[in-house]
Amino acid sequence: MREEWWLATLGRTVVWARLREREAGTAEVLDSDGNTLPYESPDSARAALMDAEYVAFDGLDAEDAAERGFELGELQPPAGDEATLRERMLQQLPHRH
Repeated sequence: MREEWWLATLGRTVVWARLREREAGTAEVLDSDGNTLPYESPDSARAALMDAEYVAFDGLDAEDAAERGFELGELQPPAGDEATLRERMLQQLPHRH
């Protein structure tokens, strides 16, 4: 199963979403509320994430991160089992001086 992390930013809050491609060619997204949303294909899941103004974490460069108000080294996708992930899907960025 292939996994991708996506993020959106709201001020100093990072909102994570995890996209998983299933073997059957379908996909599911774990959203920031802890819901698992099914999609007919990985492309439809990606389109829904982009419509909601998410960007792929793996595709970010330093300039993209700066536009969103953080540095690449400040962020890592959440880790843990499903229950732990649900608690970590929202992250506060440190305030800059």
